[in-house]
Amino acid sequence: MAAAGDRGGREAACGHDSYRSPLASRYASPEMCFLFSDKYKFRTWRQLWLWLAEAEQTLGLPITDEQIQEMKSNLDNIDFRMAAEEEMQLRHDVMAHVHTFAHCCPKAASIIHLGATSCYVGDNTDLIILRNAFDLLLPKLARVISRLADFAKEQADLPTLGFTHFQPAQLTTVGKRCCLWIQDLCMDLQNLKRVRDELRFRGVKGTTGTQASFLQLFEGDDQKVEQLDKMVTEKAGFKRAFIITGQTYTRKVDIEVLSVLASLGASVHKICTDIRLLANLKEMEEPFEKQQIGSSAMPYKRNPMRSERCCSLARHLMALVMDPLQTASVQWFERTLDDSANRRICLAEAFLTADTVLNTLQNISEGLVVYPKVIERRVQQELPFMATENIIMAMVKAGGNRQDCHEKIRVLSQQAAAVVKQEGGDNDLIERIQADAYFSPIHSQLDHLLDPSSFTGRASQQVQRFLEEEVCPLLKPYESVMKVKAELRL
Repeated sequence: MAAAGDRGGREAACGHDSYRSPLASRYASPEMCFLFSDKYKFRTWRQLWLWLAEAEQTLGLPITDEQIQEMKSNLDNIDFRMAAEEEMQLRHDVMAHVHTFAHCCPKAASIIHLGATSCYVGDNTDLIILRNAFDLLLPKLARVISRLADFAKEQADLPTLGFTHFQPAQLTTVGKRCCLWIQDLCMDLQNLKRVRDELRFRGVKGTTGTQASFLQLFEGDDQKVEQLDKMVTEKAGFKRAFIITGQTYTRKVDIEVLSVLASLGASVHKICTDIRLLANLKEMEEPFEKQQIGSSAMPYKRNPMRSERCCSLARHLMALVMDPLQTASVQWFERTLDDSANRRICLAEAFLTADTVLNTLQNISEGLVVYPKVIERRVQQELPFMATENIIMAMVKAGGNRQDCHEKIRVLSQQAAAVVKQEGGDNDLIERIQADAYFSPIHSQLDHLLDPSSFTGRASQQVQRFLEEEVCPLLKPYESVMKVKAELRL
């Protein structure tokens, strides 16, 4: 085993001779990485110790202004090497940092962590980080929705072939299809905001959640213990704290948090899969930079690598929810420590992954390229078959027999299908109808009957109404951050 000092040095250097999560080294934004960094975590621990001491002093415990000031002056003075050495000896991360903080605050050493348990700093810090991580994600998600809304508005009237079972179906519009994506993301935005706003502080609860240690400190004064809990909760910026906890806040909270992130992952995976399929059809592409290389072997390739990255990471994001589900299910009585190592990984990875997919999806949505001529050609290949019902109705209005017309079109359709499937030719059904004298009463109407815009129903109106009534109000709180461009690290 390496010496504690060596380990601390490696952690500080994070060189190329040690594994680092690609989420931190390649993908996630600096601000999200910082939020889950040791520096932010342990600085927050010290802030929590300061808030506790301030509140205890206000409520009458013998804590001096000098002790408070000493703690304030050393919030950022963290000796990580010393903390690592302490933890190697004590095998207890919280006490290692209590000793490290006390070392630079000798006057306040006796009152640091007074009455508290490890989860006072551990769990409360986690809740602060979760809240702040949501605050980073929400505007990013709002920007993705905004960019896609702009795209949907621009493409609201462009007819395109719809697909069910990835088989040709009725026409829709490019903008209407995009609104399917936006609607899912709007649900995610609402869910993330709800879970963020419902987060409650663990507060000042003691070893098993009974507040017994604080009741002893305040000599049985129940009201002061209640005030202490409330004061620290307010200092941390929370409106509410749990009334009931064991040693930890209920791990059901982690399930709620990762569930909404996993749901976001599902939305992103669906969107980016659609984009990948459309790229294969050459109807739409994600941005492709001038110097970008699609393949080391095939120079012509324009692979949808951003969308593929989103799908890859979205799968990881969806899978992470299993960790808190299993952790919550095996927490015995007031608490077991088998949650700790797992939560160090899954909570951070969930937010770093969500951050990455949103940054990437915003980049994609800011540069989507549509190829109308390719879309039109595919529509024209399938439209003759879709128009057959309209042709039958027009023939009946012109005096024809519905059953006779149906049989005529059935035969001609099978002949045209054989040309497409067996000979690799174009769909020539309309040419066959034009050449058949039976259909002469409606020959002059064929161009009108085959206008793609007449097959898209109310798609354009639905886009306009959806954007105006549902999307715009949802994005209003985020107007001030809408101009920020996505920046990809790699």
